[in-house]
Parts: sequence; C-alpha cells; structure tokens
Amino acid sequence: MSTQVDSAVADYPADSVGLAAEHTAPPADHHPDLPVTIIERRPGWKFVDLGELWRYRELLYFLIWRDVKVRYKQTVLGAAWAILQPLATMVVFSLFFGRLAEMPTGDVPYPLFAFAGLLPWTFFSNAISQAGVSVVGNQNLVTKVYFPRLFIPLGAIGAGVVDFVIAFGMLIVLMLWYGVMPGWGMLLVPLLTAGLVAATLGVGVFLSALTVAYRDFRYVVPFGVQLWLFATPCIYMRTETFLSPRWNAILPLNPAFGLISNFRAAALGEPLDAYSLGVSLGVAAVLLLGGCLYFRRVERSFADII
Repeated sequence: MSTQVDSAVADYPADSVGLAAEHTAPPADHHPDLPVTIIERRPGWKFVDLGELWRYRELLYFLIWRDVKVRYKQTVLGAAWAILQPLATMVVFSLFFGRLAEMPTGDVPYPLFAFAGLLPWTFFSNAISQAGVSVVGNQNLVTKVYFPRLFIPLGAIGAGVVDFVIAFGMLIVLMLWYGVMPGWGMLLVPLLTAGLVAATLGVGVFLSALTVAYRDFRYVVPFGVQLWLFATPCIYMRTETFLSPRWNAILPLNPAFGLISNFRAAALGEPLDAYSLGVSLGVAAVLLLGGCLYFRRVERSFADII
C-alpha cells in the first residue's frame, strides 16, 4: 500500500502544489526530449489551499484506506473492534454508574444513554490519538516526495470516521432493542458529526505538528485524552441534574461537551441545547483555525527535523 501511495503522490505535477515550477533548458548531458523542472518556493502564504487539496483528493483516499487496512490487518475480529470498544465501555459504565450509582437518565435506559455518548467520544479520542502521531509515523513518506502534509492527519481522522460509521449501526440496533425510535433529530446527526470532525481536526493537526518538534507529546496525548474523558461528564451523566448552572455554562468551552451531548439528544429524539451547541461549535472553529495555521506555518520544516 505504501508503494501505491508513493506512486499516487509522484503522479502529480510539482507546479500544482504549494511550490512553483518552471521549465528550463536541459543540461548538456541530459536527454534532449526530457525537460528539467526546477522547483522553487511559491510567493505568498495561504491558510489552507483548497484547490491543492482538491487536486490531491485521490491521495487522501489512499491514505485513509491504508490506515484502515493497517489497523485491522491480521486481526481476528477485524472491523468489529470499532463496535467492541464503545460497547465494552458501555457495559462498565452501566455497571458502576447505572446500577451502583443509579444515575438518572430520564426515559432513556442507561446503557443506551451511555453508548450514545461513548460513540462520538470514541471517535474523538481515537482520532486525536492517531492524528497526533501521524506525521512522525509517516516520516519516510514526508522525506521522499511533496504532497499536502495536511493529508496525513486528515487520513488518520478519516479512518476514524470509517470506524464511527460502523459503530453507528450498533447505536441503531440498541435503539430498536430498547424501543427508542429515531425521530426528526436524526437528520441533524450528520451536521453534528461534521462539527465533531472539525474539532478533532483542529486538535489533531496541532498535536501532529507539535509531536514532530517535541517527541514527548507521543506520551502526553494518550494521558491527556484520558483526562479529557472525565472533563466531558455529559458522556456518563446528565450534567443539568448534578452540576450547578455555573458549571453547565462553563463546560461547553470543552468542544466535545456540547457536540457530544447534542449528538446524543439528536439521535435519541431529545431537545437540543442551543447554548452548549453554539459555544462548542465556536470553540471548534477556533481550534480548527488555530491548528491549521500552526500546522501550515511549521510544515516546511517537517522533512528537516523529522
């Protein structure tokens, strides 16, 4: 698969990327029918070159497909692991929070309540962890050819989206099992998922760039993700019942909080929280902007220091 990716990158002309190319006369010992291309830096700087990303869209598909195949290669259960991870965590939460702590969840059974929160959280946490080490893990590809470096964390997050879609089928099964029928709010699930992907991309590209310069982040990211779970209490409890209004006003500054709680509400047919959704979407937009700005600023040095 790496050979296919290298070939896909090499097929694109240099002048279609963030570099300028011009053809000059060939040297004396060069074959007269073969042009010589000199690659130079293109003047100016862009936040994200959407045209360049579109030209390389086939490469993004190869990177996502490669990550999916590598993740489940030589595994017994294959893609079923995408379902087992949130399902196993749901069983643990249901035992401790549902039965022992008896946390109220209204008319929604606690296992379904927990799984609907763990599903987007599992995508968010796994995608951040994979994207954070993605550039370092692809150092051979980075040092060989030019392509939009942003595609590396994008590929890792795209592979997480594939897992999310697979596990979403389990959510539908659980809803039917507990007699909870999807309502009109299910139409908002793709939009809320897109917001979650934007927040994940912002954090992921920022951490991937930091990990290139500071390898300590390979150990910081998994630990930080574990702490982030407890900083997102909407996954395992109804915060409006247990927390004060002040805390409920502050928690949406964590983008995972507002997006996950409203994702569950939309999926299970409950009313959305416009305040938490608006604040979390705003924070997600800031993270996406800041992460991409920092990534684009330092990506030129990746091949030198990786």
